[in-house]
Formats: sequence, C-alpha cells, structure tokens
Amino acid sequence: MWWFTLAVGSAVVFGLAGLFMKVSQMRRGSTTAMLLGLYASGTCGFWLQAAGSGGWTPFDYRIWIAGAVIGLGSAWGNLLFMKALDCGPASLTSPLTNSNIVLVVAMGAFFYEEAVSLAGIAGVVSLLAAVVLLSVKPGAASAEAGKRWFALVIAATLLFAFRNGGLKVTAEMGLDNASVLWSGYLLSFLWFAAATAAGSRRSSAGRSAAASFGSSSVRTGLAWGLAAGIGSYGGLQLYSAALLAGPSHLVAPIFATNSLVVALGSLLIFKEKLGPLQRVAFLLLMAGLALVRI
Repeated sequence: MWWFTLAVGSAVVFGLAGLFMKVSQMRRGSTTAMLLGLYASGTCGFWLQAAGSGGWTPFDYRIWIAGAVIGLGSAWGNLLFMKALDCGPASLTSPLTNSNIVLVVAMGAFFYEEAVSLAGIAGVVSLLAAVVLLSVKPGAASAEAGKRWFALVIAATLLFAFRNGGLKVTAEMGLDNASVLWSGYLLSFLWFAAATAAGSRRSSAGRSAAASFGSSSVRTGLAWGLAAGIGSYGGLQLYSAALLAGPSHLVAPIFATNSLVVALGSLLIFKEKLGPLQRVAFLLLMAGLALVRI
C-alpha cells in the first residue's frame, strides 16, 4: 500500500500550497506575482528532481507537448481559481474545483480498465461527500456565488482536470512526469513573468517599472508564491509517484482532499469556524481513506 502513503502525502503537501495562496490573498498580495513565485520555485524543484534522477529529457518533443497541456491546465486553472476567490466564498471555491477528480476517476476506470472494488467505490463516495459537505456553510453563502463566480469555478475545474488527468496519461505513456511538470511549470513561469512585468508597467503611473515591481503587494505575492511553489512541487511529485504505484480511481480522490488541509489551516490561522456539516466531512474523510485501502 505504498501508493496510499504517497497519495495521502500528496494531499497534505499540495494542500499547504493552497493554504499559502489563500494567505497571500488575505494579505493583499498580487495574484500574478504570487503565481510567478509559485511557478519559479516549482520549476526549480521539478528540474532538480528530473536531473537528479537521470530522467530529464529536455529534447523530447513529447515532454514539451505534454508540458504545454498540463501547464495550461495548471496556470490558467490557478489564475481562474484566484479570480473565483475574489468574487465568491473560498469555502465553496476550493472544494468545488477539486471535483475535477471525478473526471480522472472515470478516465482510469473506463480508458485504462482499472479494477474497481465495492470498498473502493464506497471510499470514493465518502471522499467526494467530504469535499461537498466542506463547501456548505451556514447562512447565505450560496447567495454570494454569482454567475461570474460559477463560470470561473466551472472553467477552473475543467482546467485542473487537464493537469491531474494529464499526469495519468503521461505516466501511462512512460514519460518522466518530473520532466513533464518541469516543462509545464517553466512555460507557466514565463507567462506570469510577462504578465507581472506588464502589470508593473501599467501601474507605475509615473514611477519606474522597477519601483512598481518592488511594491508591497508584489513582494507579498512573490514571497507566498515561492512557498506555495514548494508545496505545489512536492504535492504533484508525490501525486505522480502515487499514480505510478496505485490505481488512479483511488489516488485521485485522496489527492482531492487537499481542500480539507486548506480548511483546517483557515480554521487555525484565520479563526474560521466549521459547522456541523464540516465536522461530518472530516469523519467521512477518515472513513473514505480507510475504505480505499481495503
């Protein structure tokens, strides 16, 4: 059950990345600078991983094609996720975007004919129920979710499916996922570097672009983004290893529980309160994790 340990680790570590992204937003950090930092440290991490293992293949065109697809899903998914946080409740946004794992589960079962046990199905249902219950808050939280928020969540969910499902495809193709993620993160880094520089020029308003780039908002976003990139690298690396060692229809739901790490961190850091349904969500999480091991 080594894959189970890897999958749980991927959820915890990747959840820390999501928590750092939320901290950046709460401290009014620049979104583009935060994502720039995330992809900077992530690119370095995946390069060191690929080069250290001897699997770095920068001249394989398949690495760049896969990296472009997965990078698109990651970069634009994160960008739309942050925009959704700006116009809707975070307690709904994070768990709902994690519902992309339903597509990954279906892909593993139907395209790769992975055997599905009754205990495994029950575990998946429990994990998905935990994610859904986490999104339900007392009061009028749902009223905050306007049409723009809903469209952003749907788009981010589909893009994240490209990232998570794409890693399953590349693993089945025999590609080195560290190299794939390196190319995807590098392309994303270049995109957000250009976006951050353009934003600095627009906001300079008579000041130098360098001075604007050194603004408090950019520095805050960049610092927390670098920390989030470390968590993103570690979480996705563990997720990739879990996909190689275990069935994707079980690994993916476990990975999706990273939103519970964000919730727990928000509870401890920002003193957010969990209602009865959120407490049930944690019980379902534990039950689901136990069932998928059977």
